[in-house]
Amino acid sequence: MVLLVRLMALALALALGPAGTLAGPAKSPYQLVLQHSRLRGRQHGPNVCAVQKVIGTNKKYFTNCKQWYQRKICGKPTVISYECCPGYEKVPGEKGCPAALPLSNLYETLGVVGSTTTQLYTDRTEKLRPEMEGPGSFTIFAPSNEAWASLPAEVLDSLVSNVNIELLNALRYHMVDRRVLTDELKHGMALTSMYQNSNIQIHHYPNGIVTVNCARLLKADHHATNGVVHLIDKVISTITNNIQQIIEIEDTFETLRAAVAASGLNTLLEGDGQFTLLAPTNEAFEKIPAETLNRILGDPEALRDLLNNHILKSAMCAEAIVAGLSMETLEGTTLEVGCSGDMLTINGKAIISNKDILATNGVIHFIDELLIPDSAKTLSELAVESDVSTVTDLLRQAGLSTHLSGNEQLTLLAPLNSVFKDGAPRIDAQMKNLLLNHIVKGKVASKDLYRGQTLDTLGGKKLRVFVYRNSLCIENSCIAAHDKKGRYGTLFTMDRMLTPPMGTVMDVLKGDNRFSMLVAAIQSAGLTETLNREGVYTVFAPTNEAFQAMPPEELNKLLGNAKELANILKYHIGDDILVSGGIGALVRLKSLQGDKLEVSSKNNIVSVNKEPVAETDIMATNGVVYAITSVLQPPANRPQERGDELADSALEIFKQASVFSKASQRSVRLAPVYQRLLERMKH
Repeated sequence: MVLLVRLMALALALALGPAGTLAGPAKSPYQLVLQHSRLRGRQHGPNVCAVQKVIGTNKKYFTNCKQWYQRKICGKPTVISYECCPGYEKVPGEKGCPAALPLSNLYETLGVVGSTTTQLYTDRTEKLRPEMEGPGSFTIFAPSNEAWASLPAEVLDSLVSNVNIELLNALRYHMVDRRVLTDELKHGMALTSMYQNSNIQIHHYPNGIVTVNCARLLKADHHATNGVVHLIDKVISTITNNIQQIIEIEDTFETLRAAVAASGLNTLLEGDGQFTLLAPTNEAFEKIPAETLNRILGDPEALRDLLNNHILKSAMCAEAIVAGLSMETLEGTTLEVGCSGDMLTINGKAIISNKDILATNGVIHFIDELLIPDSAKTLSELAVESDVSTVTDLLRQAGLSTHLSGNEQLTLLAPLNSVFKDGAPRIDAQMKNLLLNHIVKGKVASKDLYRGQTLDTLGGKKLRVFVYRNSLCIENSCIAAHDKKGRYGTLFTMDRMLTPPMGTVMDVLKGDNRFSMLVAAIQSAGLTETLNREGVYTVFAPTNEAFQAMPPEELNKLLGNAKELANILKYHIGDDILVSGGIGALVRLKSLQGDKLEVSSKNNIVSVNKEPVAETDIMATNGVVYAITSVLQPPANRPQERGDELADSALEIFKQASVFSKASQRSVRLAPVYQRLLERMKH
């Protein structure tokens, strides 16, 4: 019986919502924001909502969590006020808003919610007031008094001069012949108005803002005996044209009109859907260099990418933007849409000159600057915005800039400008060839690169790809930023100049006088063939200085013992290629001798076994060479480390014995033995 009661209690708890009532359907974004405002206002009494007001304006917003802490709307500071939540009123002498508003008909409710001007204009018509006071079920999106006052004088005059046709029709367009609450207002839906069954566009955004033909709901869900009233911040008008038709009739879209026709996008823009068109004006097109504009207009694929980059996948009204958010275009790129006061911004720029031009299939915002996507740009145009101007200037000086502006399928490996902080190199035949080796044949994407892959350059070299846990490198240079994919080519931003390999590890060592003693030692140890054949080696090469720093007796003894010499040298050779950009904090690299080398990087200083490296990334066809100024000793050759290893082993045994001592008297007797062994090892 007790178990049954507990199960029933658990079932009831799961069925109850946070307030102890039966959990209903999921709340809409608007209801969630209202709930948060109510939560923030509860200290002031029941049914009190916290409201954010933008300083210096009459704009008010129910607050969500993010806005509450930031205290800003569109970058402008706000103050918090506390008001009765929708549907409630104050009672003299009592805290908060304990009383529910009395239910009245639609006409009387208009006055309660702050739309007395709508009441006034309803009175002027002969038919509408009796309808609002009579039986039925209606929804009215009622403009606030401020909304009516902000109408242009000529528009208002045309309405009030013909109250039983123009004004009546305008008011009926704000009405729906059924009760519609905010939880039914879905993003992208259309409601049929009471004026000629014309559609009203509804958008319900994730931040809780609801718009009606891009007018924002200020106070929603005010119930009446014969319907519901939603207060909105604008007087709305009928929508008759689709996006394509608006482009056709606007003089400022002459160039856009021709571009849309050439791209074939007119079918999309006159079809069904809900889009946002960031429509470039004639002025926007005129700001682009004629050569660039003519190239794009003459290239159907680039033109289509350009226009798709101006079309957002959903309708976005200006009133819905209260902070920055990312929005995806039909091109697949992401635009940062934000606001600064009353101005909308795109990627941080206030380039929208006219907003919220409504169409049957979306909304249009006029912009005065073209948004050219990477996919419509040449390599040279990509480089302008990528902090790699130094290398593009070098390519120009070397007479190679045509590769960046033509239609060749290429990938440019472009070092950052910071690589040349000590000055750009002089252009000669060798430098020109090196620059050609920074241009890879084919349009490559970094996501398609894999370990062991080779890339052919215009300079005739084959560059190797190295993939590490946190780095993707091509020879000694690693990719420093996401690649940019242009119309014909791809731009990789690299962290240093490439140094293509010029020979095997043995060739590299022989060609550098610093390693003459090492070369002799390698030959004596019989490792010449190993370092000449194909392979993947990382060689920590002691310089002559390193050998000379050894005690003479120790050096002579080492050089006179081929077996021991080979063992020491193999400890300097890792069994994989590790360039400095792939090290990260610490890498344990297995040596040919068997023990592991600890390779670390901190503050751009590479160390091996805690010894700083003198020079990194000397590339060879079968590996990479690091110059070091000391001869590394394997762990087995280090007395202190050998003792530490034995001591550590004894300590581990002692710990095990201590654990078992709790369950075994025998272990207790053995524990002192292990303790004495530990002390001997430590000394």
